[in-house]
Amino acid sequence: MHRYRFGIEEEYFLVNRQSAAPRSELPKPYMAAAQKRLGERLTTEILQSQIEVATPPLTSSADALAELTHYRAVLTEVGKDHGVGIIAAGTHPLAQPQQQRMTRKRRYSKVISDLGMVGLGNPISGLHVHVEVPEPDLRVEIMHRLVPFLPLLLALSTSSPFWCGYPTGLLGYRNAANDALPRTGFPEMFRNLSEYETYVKTLVDAGIVPNATYVWWALRPSLQHPTLELRITDCCTAIADSVAIAALFRALVRHAVHHPELNATYSAVHRALVEENRWRAQRYGTDGTYIDLVSFEPVSFRSWLDSVIAMVAPHVDHLGIENDIQHLKSIPKRGTSAHLQLEYFRGLRKFGHSPREAISDVTKWLRTSTEAGDFTARGGEPKAQAVRQPLTDLV
Repeated sequence: MHRYRFGIEEEYFLVNRQSAAPRSELPKPYMAAAQKRLGERLTTEILQSQIEVATPPLTSSADALAELTHYRAVLTEVGKDHGVGIIAAGTHPLAQPQQQRMTRKRRYSKVISDLGMVGLGNPISGLHVHVEVPEPDLRVEIMHRLVPFLPLLLALSTSSPFWCGYPTGLLGYRNAANDALPRTGFPEMFRNLSEYETYVKTLVDAGIVPNATYVWWALRPSLQHPTLELRITDCCTAIADSVAIAALFRALVRHAVHHPELNATYSAVHRALVEENRWRAQRYGTDGTYIDLVSFEPVSFRSWLDSVIAMVAPHVDHLGIENDIQHLKSIPKRGTSAHLQLEYFRGLRKFGHSPREAISDVTKWLRTSTEAGDFTARGGEPKAQAVRQPLTDLV
């Protein structure tokens, strides 16, 4: 029986433990001590200001929660001895592109040589989820049919409202920054594995990329591993959010496998509307109104989420994700990390903090929340509002 094994990767920003200011250099003693504890589960990233953790292949959300909790606990414990903290968010609120330094590796040198400042000046962190799909041709086929759900998954994950010390007016600015890179965004509308392989082979033969791992789409098939990889999502501050989003993606993959008619008539019109939905997910997240691809009518995010949850309901018991589905329903009510960052920022500004002071405090709160694995209490702000305010006053 196919268990739809999965793995989760989280990218973290390294920060000064006291100020939560971004680090431009990777502290080697810290990394050595952390890798001694975590082994191959911890790796460097292209920028020295970031690291990545990756779970082994898993079959349960409980195991995923335990793994990610363990990784963050180890990084926190080791960090206390080296003055290093971690932040799980799509962007570091205060990071400056011009202060980034490349990690010295052959692969990374190739990337930066090709991308220039677009690559070096792009400090963004994502949540990546791999779900096992053994058949290569099926991986490409369901990739095509799952694209319409990507904006919904992005909206649930938004954690990047700030860039270079300023509120952007977006809940998910990371995707906007990522669009500066080549071979990003939605995958092309390949009809089968042969078309996808022809695309990759052409790029490789032309010397443009060494292999398919240089194709950085929001959703991509792996030719090295039997997985379909979700890449559109921001890194989540709360571990339970990461695990719940991974669970929904697993359910969507299983549903697409069992229902070949799902989005089988996906067309250029649908593609254009999904692009609009992606923009709305970046800008408005779970507060947004989206275009339904069947009725072509506007639909609220909560209605869309409810309909998707109802669609995948037959797969919930098989995958053991009942708790994750309940958690997903709570995210629009509570708000994503981006909502909570902005609420804290707004509250501090009303208390008289300067924009720089407010964002600095938001960043410190992100560190404590990341290391706790959930949103911690926030000091120095007015009592939280019962209803979240619109974001238009931030731009």
